[in-house]
Amino acid sequence: MSNTSLEDRSDSNSSWFGHPRQLARLFTTEMWERFGYYGMRALLTLYLAQHFLFNDNVTNGLYGAFTSLVYLTPLFGGLLADQYLGYKRSVKFGAILMAIGYLMLCFGGEMAKPFMQYEGKRYDVQIKQVDKEVVVEGKATVNTVSQKLVTIDGFQYEIDSHDDGSLHLIGEANEKTLAKGSFIFDGERKQFWVNLMFLALSCVIVGNGFFKPNISTMVGSLYSKSDSRRDAGFTIFYMGINLGSMISQFLCPLFQVWFGFWAGFLLAAIGMLCAWALFQFDGDRLKGYGEPPAQGKGKTLLIFLAAICAIPVIWLLLNNTMLTADAASAAIKEGKGVFNYLLSLPILGKFLFCVFLASVIGIPIWSFFAGTREEGEKMVVATVLVVFSVVFWTLFEQAGSSMTLFAERNTDRHIVGNYTMPAAQAQIFNPLFIVIFAPIFSLMWVGLAKRKLEPSIPVKFAIGLILVGLGFMALVYGSKFANTGFQVALFWLALAYFLHSLGELCISPVGLSMITKLSMVRVVGLMMGVWFLSSSMAQYVGGIVAQLASVETVGGEVTNPEQALQTYVSVFNTIGIASMVFGVVLLVLSPFLKRMMHGVR
Repeated sequence: MSNTSLEDRSDSNSSWFGHPRQLARLFTTEMWERFGYYGMRALLTLYLAQHFLFNDNVTNGLYGAFTSLVYLTPLFGGLLADQYLGYKRSVKFGAILMAIGYLMLCFGGEMAKPFMQYEGKRYDVQIKQVDKEVVVEGKATVNTVSQKLVTIDGFQYEIDSHDDGSLHLIGEANEKTLAKGSFIFDGERKQFWVNLMFLALSCVIVGNGFFKPNISTMVGSLYSKSDSRRDAGFTIFYMGINLGSMISQFLCPLFQVWFGFWAGFLLAAIGMLCAWALFQFDGDRLKGYGEPPAQGKGKTLLIFLAAICAIPVIWLLLNNTMLTADAASAAIKEGKGVFNYLLSLPILGKFLFCVFLASVIGIPIWSFFAGTREEGEKMVVATVLVVFSVVFWTLFEQAGSSMTLFAERNTDRHIVGNYTMPAAQAQIFNPLFIVIFAPIFSLMWVGLAKRKLEPSIPVKFAIGLILVGLGFMALVYGSKFANTGFQVALFWLALAYFLHSLGELCISPVGLSMITKLSMVRVVGLMMGVWFLSSSMAQYVGGIVAQLASVETVGGEVTNPEQALQTYVSVFNTIGIASMVFGVVLLVLSPFLKRMMHGVR
């Protein structure tokens, strides 16, 4: 894409920490883009639950659908950039769409109004903030809690719920008990603002598809394949991801608490506009890099129009997810069988399950007929690891859904003085631990490799699965020490994120490399597509897992904190044990898989 050879590029312009000076521009751009994305993502679940007052089934289902599409669209964005647009133009177009999406999220309209429906009538619900005494480690402290009130037949009642799902209404003169299933809590929301929110998320999804894969490809174009600085360059680049993520997940939740959700999203939009400006006004620093191929001439406008036409398609998928979330969640909770559950899934869920299942079954079978036995065995290993990676990322990505809601509802986030950590800010633990421990893990793997003790790829995957399971078990254990307000100390949530981050360092750095090493040459691109599909699948299934942790809410607040804690702990215990079992199974299989890898490390 340039008249300058890769070798010439690698040997010149080495003026930024020994790397091509263009890396600085790409590093900073990625940092600001991730600042915008992770800042928005930190707020999204709470925005859906507290501003639009969606119940937990819808909130978690929408979050899973959004993140799965975020990981799916880069397949198309990368292909279009390769063939027609070029990487630089794709990055700029994606940045504009994402910035527009974040800006639109700033306009959410008036907060939805909570109500209760009972015996065919609708009753408005009021949410008041009151001070309540909570005992923590023998000391009495005063916390601000939400009091939920409803007026029925002229009498005002405080809303509480029993463990059996019935509702307990406590009034000054009398009390009422409403049987489970006889009432519904919801919110009155303007459809215009819901539609605008879906449109905003659709812009982010499509924009991310053009941005995410292509800026990484541009980093690779800075180096020749034989350049020894290549891996170090990508390491520096990926540090930008975690740096942007860490800063945004600290600042955006603070702005949300201080000024409202609009301010947090505006900050994300500003970050995204900074990323766009760095590319748009690069002062020819990126000239000759990521330029469009010859066959792309004259097709730019057509591709941009097609991308814009994809936005309403994404909107329809999100809207369909909202409309079917309760039915799909009920099907899995009631054990109606796999077939009935698949039928109840939204359109996106049906598509992902069918395509992924066909891929992980069909590709290994095809490879044994199309290639040698060695190639077929390598493809089997790659497919097995893809499946186990879905398990890992499904549980790891609870960070943005069930773990954020757990932080909001059942975690004592008071740190020091008058400062209480916003629930969305708890996600900062992951990038913080990655920044601290990534260099340590890198040195550790190198040291073990020199001593010929470095674990194989399957063993690293197994360790990652066990660590993510242990993270959830830390929350289960910590729940034994919950205070009288049924809140777990922040330490246990931080410990969970610490273990999850160590697990991520065992799996994330080797995933893409594993695919390129084990795949047959003629289908490397296809297998990379399957890897991204598996990430998308994991995000979607992560939303399903989070739906299992759904609890009754009114006005975005839980009706029974004790029952909420029990629900979260039960789900965390189940998925924690399941993850460790998967890890042990993979450990047992690892010697066989290692032999089938035929020397690939």
